[in-house]
Formats: sequence, structure tokens, C-alpha cells
Amino acid sequence: MRDVTVSGVVAAAPTELSAWLEPATIVEAEGSFAIERVEERDGATVVVASGPGLQLPLRFEDRDGAIYYTQESERGPFSAMETWLEIDPVDHGRTRLTARSAVELAAPLPFGDRIAAWKRRGELTNLLESDETGFE
Repeated sequence: MRDVTVSGVVAAAPTELSAWLEPATIVEAEGSFAIERVEERDGATVVVASGPGLQLPLRFEDRDGAIYYTQESERGPFSAMETWLEIDPVDHGRTRLTARSAVELAAPLPFGDRIAAWKRRGELTNLLESDETGFE
């Protein structure tokens, strides 16, 4: 399993950023998957996303003030994937967003986890850039 972390400061108050960070918005901003549907299940939001040749259910929960999400089933590109989004006030209406993810690729490829972490870092960077441009 590989860990990746990206962080950046957004020109928005924590409440504004939290309101913007809805599960479907997060998946869209990451840029790899299209949203098929959003469902409420067992106290969590499940975003069913799709990409070339696959369908990926992502389960979103609030955990200790952080947004936590994971691949819900074993039928996705990862054998394990979990992500935490943490929001911390900086000063005068600015907020730090830190995205941490741990990934393990389901396919037995040489350097597969390294490739998955590289891809995941790009998705999390896309999310941060969407946040930054969304509040300019």
C-alpha cells in the first residue's frame, strides 16, 4: 500500500469550503470518473462513478470532522483505497485543505502500487486546483 498527501490553501472560509466539498463534487473535481448516481446508504453517501470499462462505488462518511471515503466494493481498480480530506482554518477567510490517500492496486503489475499512488496524487492535485479556482 502506498500513501500520498497533497495540501494547499484555498481563499475560502472553512464553512464555504465544507459546503462545496460534496461527495459528487469531489469525484468530479478529481477528474478520473463520471458520476452515474448518488445514493444514501447506512448513514453514508455512496457515489457510483464510472470510467473506461469499470464502475466504482465510493463510500463517503464524516469521521472526526474529516471527510473519509473508500472504494466500497472489491470490484474496482484498487484492492484497497481510502482517502481523508481535512479542513483547517489558516487566517482571514483562508483554509488549508489536506488530502491523504492510501492505495493498493488490484492488478498484479510490477510497480503497480507506485503507479496507483502516482495516479492518485494527480487526482488529489486536481481536487485542490478545482478548490483554488472555484473560490477566486
